[in-house]
Amino acid sequence: MTHGDRTRHDRGAGAVEQDVIAARTDAYFNRTRAIVEHFGDRKVTYAIFLRRPVVSAPRLMVDWLHAVAAERGIGIECDVMFPEGTWVGAGEPLAYVTGSFAQLAVLETLVLQRLGPACVAAHNAYQMAMALPHVRFMAMEARHCAGFGMQEQMAYAASVGSHAAQKEGALGFIGSANDATAHYFGTKKGLGTMPHALVGYAGSTLRAAEMFHEVYPDMDLVVLVDYFGSEVTDALEVCRHFPDLAATGRLAVRLDTHGGRFLEGLDPQSSYDVLERHTPGSIRRYRSDKELRYLVGTGVSAAAIWRMREALDEAGFAHVRIIASSGFSVEKCLSMADAHAPVDVIGTGSFIPDRWSETYATADIVAYDDVPRVKAGREFLLRHMRNR
Repeated sequence: MTHGDRTRHDRGAGAVEQDVIAARTDAYFNRTRAIVEHFGDRKVTYAIFLRRPVVSAPRLMVDWLHAVAAERGIGIECDVMFPEGTWVGAGEPLAYVTGSFAQLAVLETLVLQRLGPACVAAHNAYQMAMALPHVRFMAMEARHCAGFGMQEQMAYAASVGSHAAQKEGALGFIGSANDATAHYFGTKKGLGTMPHALVGYAGSTLRAAEMFHEVYPDMDLVVLVDYFGSEVTDALEVCRHFPDLAATGRLAVRLDTHGGRFLEGLDPQSSYDVLERHTPGSIRRYRSDKELRYLVGTGVSAAAIWRMREALDEAGFAHVRIIASSGFSVEKCLSMADAHAPVDVIGTGSFIPDRWSETYATADIVAYDDVPRVKAGREFLLRHMRNR
C-alpha cells in the first residue's frame, strides 16, 4: 500500500482493510475472533448505546460498516433505531448490528469510535442553535481536533445537530471553516475571516481590511478588530473608510477579544452599565461565576457585543454586522440569549464535547443465533430489541 493509499484508508469509511482493522482494534477482540473461528462461528446481534441523552448521528458508523462488508464480501445488517438528527434517551440503543461473530468481534472498537463522539457533539450543536435561533453559526472545529478523522466527525456532528435545529426554525450552522468538510453543510468552500496574523502583518486593522478587499473585492469584508486592543476605534475607522460596504450590509466586524482583558472602553462597572441600558433583567437574577463572566466579564461578553452594537449604531453604521468567537459553548450561548446579545454570526468549535468520557458508546451482544442473551444488568436492551 502506497503512502497515498494509506492516507486514503485512514479517512472515514476508508479504513476497511483487514490488517489495518486488526492493528487498530483491541487485542482481546482479535483473540476472540481466533477462538470463535476455532470452535465455530455464530450469528450475533450487538446493541449499541450511550449512557447519556444525545442526538442520533450514525452515518459515519453505518457508512464504515457498509464499506467493511463490501471489502470483505460479507453480510452485515445495521438497524438504526433513531433516524439521523433525532433525540435519543440515555441507554436507548441507537442501532443493532447483526452478522458473523468472527467478523464483527474485531469491528467493535472502531464502530464505537465512529458513533459516540459524533452523537454528543450533535447534541451540543443542536442546543447551541436552539439557544440562539436567530443567529447563524460557523463550525470552527478544525483547530481543536486531533487530526482529520476527528475533524470530519465533529463537522458532520455539527451539521446533524444544526439540521435538527433548523427543522424547528433555527438558522443553525451555515458552513465550516475549511473546504474538506464544507459539503456537510451543503457548500463547496470553507467560510472564514482574516486571522490575527494578517492584521499583524499589515500593521493596522484598516490596512488589513484594505489588503483583504483589494485581493477579494467581491467578497463581504469581515474585519478582525481586537488585535490592537482598540475594537471600537478600529471598527469605526474601517466603517468610515468603506462607507458603501457598511451601508449595504457587506461589512462586518469580528470580536475575538481574549479572556485576559475587556473590550476597549469597558471594565466591570461599565459592563454592568451597558447591560442596564439594553437588557437590565439579565443581570438582576442570581448568576454563577461563569454566567457572570459571560455577561459582564473579560473577553467577548454580552456587554462587549452590546457595546460594539451601540457604538456602530451611534456612528450611523446600523447595517454593519457583528461576528463573535471565543469559547461559545452551549452555556455561553444560553447566557447570550438571556442577554439578547445583538450578534449576527458566531464562529465556534465548542460543540466538541468538554468531557470526553461522556462520548463513550457501548456495544453488547444481545442475541446468539437469534436467541436473546445479554450480560446481567443490560436486560433493558432485550426489550428494545423486541420492539425493532
